[in-house]
Amino acid sequence: MSDERRAVEDARTPEPSPDAEPLVQARRWRRLVGRLALAGSLLWVSLAFGLDRYGQSRPEPQGQWDAIVVLGCRVYPDGRASVALSRRVKAAAELYAAGRAETIVLTGGTGDSGHVEAEVAAEIAESLGVPRSALVLETRSTSTEENAEFAAGLIEGRRVVVVTDAYHVLRSERVFARFFDEVSMVGTVSPRWWPRSRGALREVLAIAGYALRGRL
Repeated sequence: MSDERRAVEDARTPEPSPDAEPLVQARRWRRLVGRLALAGSLLWVSLAFGLDRYGQSRPEPQGQWDAIVVLGCRVYPDGRASVALSRRVKAAAELYAAGRAETIVLTGGTGDSGHVEAEVAAEIAESLGVPRSALVLETRSTSTEENAEFAAGLIEGRRVVVVTDAYHVLRSERVFARFFDEVSMVGTVSPRWWPRSRGALREVLAIAGYALRGRL
């Protein structure tokens, strides 16, 4: 391009208005924030997926253990157990029938429904053939850490199998390891993708909270 033509082109290109500069900067910041939000969302989903996969990959417990511990879960206002709680108790009953332990510890205090989770779980366990004499009810806990702490205070044994949802396995494993000598995890899996995905996404935040407070 000749010098004359370049001069003409430069003359045609308007100089940016000083008033437009803040708008340009604002657009750049919005694009940056949007990209960061997208990256953060993808990371969040990836971590949630990884938690669920981790819980499913745990090896099945073998041999004899001191107890099977079922972590509490939601109970509806009418007293019905949530699908997740029923699934956890069923898995524990199967482990009991397989001879993995002679005791099942059912954890969970009074939730928002006004019902004690451990008591509702006990009804399910008995309906599945587990004798009442094999059940130990922990009825005060309202968190994963309290599940572990209060369960440890109810039994003498220090080798336990812990049953919870797959996405909850990693945090539970780390917390229970602080109160028991040996922990084997069993992660149950919901066939419904939305409750499972929602629970896994919340679990990412719960793990972050526990890590920041030094509870893992």
